[in-house]
Amino acid sequence: CRRTRATYAPEMTTSPDTLPPPAHHGVPPADGRRLTDSPWFWGLMFSLMALVGLLLIGPKFAKRQGQLERRYLGRERAAVERSRRAAGLEPEDLAATAHEPPPLTSPMAPERIIPLWTLGLAAGGAAVTSAAMLWRERTRPRRDSP
Repeated sequence: CRRTRATYAPEMTTSPDTLPPPAHHGVPPADGRRLTDSPWFWGLMFSLMALVGLLLIGPKFAKRQGQLERRYLGRERAAVERSRRAAGLEPEDLAATAHEPPPLTSPMAPERIIPLWTLGLAAGGAAVTSAAMLWRERTRPRRDSP
């Protein structure tokens, strides 16, 4: 007893030329361009995500960067002291001249050797530029190429 294979594929009753254009969330764009096709949109998204990342990592960065900078300054002072002793100068007590580390303030504090606000400023500038260019691109009438 041999079974025949049934076909379940419906036949196409309309040609692809008669299908309606795909809707973009219910409303097709007026000029046929989608927002996500613009490189300025993606520049805006990435720069905004960079700002969010900086805000989230800021406190941890401030703590870690403070430790790294204190170690660096300590090694620098120890190297100066070693060179002073090698030159025959009177030794200096580094423990007596050491000062308490500054309290942790804002992660964007300018007293750091490597401040985080510079990255925030760059990401903010990129976001503003991308937003302005995206707005300009979307509000300008599109020229048809000859």
